[in-house]
Amino acid sequence: MRNVLVVAALRAEAAYIPDGVPLVVTGVGKTNAGIEVTRALLAYGDTADLTVLNIGTAGALHPGLTGLCHPSTVINHDLNADAIRAIGLDPQERLELGTGDGSVLASGDVFVHEPARRDALAERADLVDMEAYGVALACQRFGVDLELAKHVSDDAGDSAFDWPSAVDASARVLGAWVTERLGSVT
Repeated sequence: MRNVLVVAALRAEAAYIPDGVPLVVTGVGKTNAGIEVTRALLAYGDTADLTVLNIGTAGALHPGLTGLCHPSTVINHDLNADAIRAIGLDPQERLELGTGDGSVLASGDVFVHEPARRDALAERADLVDMEAYGVALACQRFGVDLELAKHVSDDAGDSAFDWPSAVDASARVLGAWVTERLGSVT
């Protein structure tokens, strides 16, 4: 039996996770996510039998994209990767997960709501959030399996400011997915 650790940025996103399921609430942003997941993995000890399920809300970067998505790739969208490459270093701005539905999630500390930024990101990604890159990098460094489940809560435009009124509906979908996923963990 594989063990599962659920990771969410905010308690509101994890409101319907079944009782007794290990949960890490990281706070907003890649740095908080990376620190809290690293802390949890260090405390866990032997992570050979662990799968991290990172759940949360995301903004859609393409019209009509709705529902639950399972990104296969996470990009660090607000890193100046070209400048880092120019000095001969690898910015590791793109992480391939080996799981998911083929969608790409742009993750960054910049709150995306302006049309120009959203449209530029849409050329490289399908969704946007603020934590998944930190979670994915920590899991990758520890060699821990990771699955992402992101529910579209807004269009990464002005509707992003309506997130407080949309999060409960997303949390219900995410809780149901975790419950279903726990039934398939073997």
